[in-house]
Parts: sequence; structure tokens; C-alpha cells
Amino acid sequence: RGIRVGYTPDVLTDATAELSVALLLSACRRLPEAAEQVKSGGWTTWKPLWMCGYGLSDSTVGIIGLGRIGQAVARRLKPFGVKKFLYTGSGPKPEVAAEFGAEFVPLMKLAEESDFVVVTCALTPATQGMCNKDFFGRMKKTSVFVNTSRGAVVNQEDLYDALTQGQIAAAGLDVTTPEPLPTDHPLLSLKNCVILPHIGSATYATRSTMAVLAANNLLAGLRGEPMPHELKL
Repeated sequence: RGIRVGYTPDVLTDATAELSVALLLSACRRLPEAAEQVKSGGWTTWKPLWMCGYGLSDSTVGIIGLGRIGQAVARRLKPFGVKKFLYTGSGPKPEVAAEFGAEFVPLMKLAEESDFVVVTCALTPATQGMCNKDFFGRMKKTSVFVNTSRGAVVNQEDLYDALTQGQIAAAGLDVTTPEPLPTDHPLLSLKNCVILPHIGSATYATRSTMAVLAANNLLAGLRGEPMPHELKL
């Protein structure tokens, strides 16, 4: 029908990567649970293993989808002392991966060897439901799973089972199916699952830039001019 479409590329990369790291740390160090202990009076005398979690130092991080956001996540995690990066996707990206010394591996090998798994891939027919019972069953019992891509990449029923049965240690989600997630959803009852309301791009600077780019695309389209960022259909 000749309808032109504008978009706002690479605007939310940094903000989403920052949130991915924040969500990972919140899940692996049990930050929401610890904060609740302070509020509820659970913070009493010192106990050796109370509120212990898992650290990034000397760990293996697996990234599903080493695109712009995946690279930005790896760039931010590297200074934490991560020992090894693994990644998977549609194919190897040796030039990109060289910055992190990242190794391209099959999905199940990434699940088996990673201490932390971060999902930053696009939702496609190939990735829908990709993180399922088989995937979680291959992960370490001490591993942490983070998804900041799209909710449908994950089978949430299988994730719930993995978290309640001790197949994995914890999870952090900024995306779910559906959105908003119903308040009675089983995942919300778990202490070892941190869920945020899809706020990956929610910084003032990012939202402002997105709005300006969208407005400029719209104005150019109305004037019949080339859009700053037009999707070629």
C-alpha cells in the first residue's frame, strides 16, 4: 500500500545493556530478597552463608545473540573479571567476538558450560520457545538465567519448573509473555526470580532520543523527504 515506515535504530543499546547487567547482578546476588529482609526484620545477627549468591569473577558467561546489545553486555561484564565468554546465534562473528575472546558454540554447549546465560537475540520462528525444558536441563544447578530480549524466546512454564526444582539457581527477566504479566503468575511467587516491567530502554536520555528520531522520521515522511531512518520494505 506504499506506507513508509521509520524506526529508531541503535538508540536503546546502552540502556538495555546496563539493565541486563543490573538484572544479572540483582538475580545472582539476591538483591531484592536481601532488601526485603531489611524491611521485614530478617536482618539480625551475622550468619556465614546468609544471603550468599554467585559472583562474576572467574565465571563463564554465555550470550545468546551477539548483536549490538549482546556486545554491549559483554563489554560491561568483562571488567568484573569474567574468565570466558561463549556466544551462539545464526553464525560466528569472529571480528566482533575477538574483542572479548568469545567462542562460538552450539546452544546446548553454551547452556552446559555457562555460569550465567544472557539472552539478547531477536525473536524469530527459530528462537521462539528456544529456552525450554531441554535447555534449562542442560544448565548448571548454580547458573543464573537472564532475558532482556523478548518474552516468547522463553518457555515460562519450563523456566518455572527449572527454578522450583533446583535445575538452575536464579533468573532475571525484563520481558515476559504476556506483558504485563498477570499478578497471580507463578513466576512472581518465586524469590529466585527477579522480574521487571520491560524497562530496558527506560532512561530519560534514551526515551528523549527515541522521541526525537521518531518525530524527525514522521516529519520527513509527511514532507515526502527521505527519512533519517527508514525501513526498506
